[in-house]
Amino acid sequence: MKRKKSKKTVYVGLSADILHAGHINILKIAYGLGNVIVGLLTDEAISTYKNIPTLNYKQREIILKNIKFVKKVIPQKTLDYRPNLKLVMPNYVVHGDDWKKGVQKKTRKQVLETLKKWGGKLIEPKYTKNISSTAIKSKLINEQTPTSRTSLLKRITNSKNIVRVLESHSPLSGLIAENTKISNKQFDAMWSSSLTDSSLRGKPDNQALDFSSRFNGLGDLMDVTTKPLIFDADNGGRLEHLPFSIRTLERLGVSAIMIEDKIGLKKNSLFKDQSGAKQDSIKDFCKKIELIKKVRKSKDFLIGARIESFILGKGLQDGLKRAEAYSKAGADLILIHSKEKKPNEIFAFAKVFKKSIWYKPLVSVPSTYSKTTEKQLIKNGFKIVIYANHMLRAAYPAMENVAKEILKNERSFESESKISSVKQVINLIK
Repeated sequence: MKRKKSKKTVYVGLSADILHAGHINILKIAYGLGNVIVGLLTDEAISTYKNIPTLNYKQREIILKNIKFVKKVIPQKTLDYRPNLKLVMPNYVVHGDDWKKGVQKKTRKQVLETLKKWGGKLIEPKYTKNISSTAIKSKLINEQTPTSRTSLLKRITNSKNIVRVLESHSPLSGLIAENTKISNKQFDAMWSSSLTDSSLRGKPDNQALDFSSRFNGLGDLMDVTTKPLIFDADNGGRLEHLPFSIRTLERLGVSAIMIEDKIGLKKNSLFKDQSGAKQDSIKDFCKKIELIKKVRKSKDFLIGARIESFILGKGLQDGLKRAEAYSKAGADLILIHSKEKKPNEIFAFAKVFKKSIWYKPLVSVPSTYSKTTEKQLIKNGFKIVIYANHMLRAAYPAMENVAKEILKNERSFESESKISSVKQVINLIK
């Protein structure tokens, strides 16, 4: 494409995960106006309004730098264009007219107001219909490999203020975690809970359900979802069995394993400690972490260590001592567990641990301190929040109530709302 020599500057903001004809059209139009500077949205910026991109920032940057229409690529660290616009002070900003509605409507208004300060103009070519990166990614979703899926959790953790993880005990609950969105908020990952897996099968003891049985169900869940998954492995089992478990989890595309430093008989109880349970020695638990670190094929497969010091009444100093030892042994995530109705003790732990040279991202499971907000968790240094048993706990009373209504009325109990729910399930599966 020929153009007149121009010193005018043109700014184009792009995610550019999967380049398509629409992107090229925008860049071509921008190139005709002057020297094109692409503000490439970082993973952090993209994650504020949709899933993180398939390609990381560096990969996307390399592609754009090799397109002839592009003069320069700079990072755009927020969805807000204003910091880069004030830096570049472009004559033009070029963006498709699709942002007049939806999540970027506010951003467009900010761009217009900023450009007025130096007489810049917004150019809005007509949006290229029937093509988008999201649509293309949906078509490619079945091509996702276990290796690429495993790496997602690490990237999301590095990109977001807080990673939301929802318990998913079945393929259907996994689809809910996958598709549920409120405005620009969504769940980032799934949690395979040992408690819900055993409860779903009517087993009173977590350890009565072996890993092989759980792995079989896990395959079905992974088949219909794309989100990363954290596997709750209780204490990890016997040391000699761990290599097999890790190989299987990586082969399935799982992103992380969470093991706890409590040993002994465990029974399903959300709020009471189990008689006979005790805390593993630091030395022996570190051996498990070190073994997982040794046998895992990818560093993107994360090792989570769950500390039970508060649960077993050993206090803050014991928890901190263990956190540093586990981190030094190779743990990538630290889950500090608490049964208190307020988060005071885990916040006290976080305040001190954040200053340690062995600090690792902190994980919260707010089953008992449920009134704690995500903003409070972020403020106190937590990176991941796991909503650990909510889906199964919600499902059981609903099913029980329907069963009672059938017995009570001696007929099929089917209200309009339930018919609607069935349709929702069918649409979700589609």
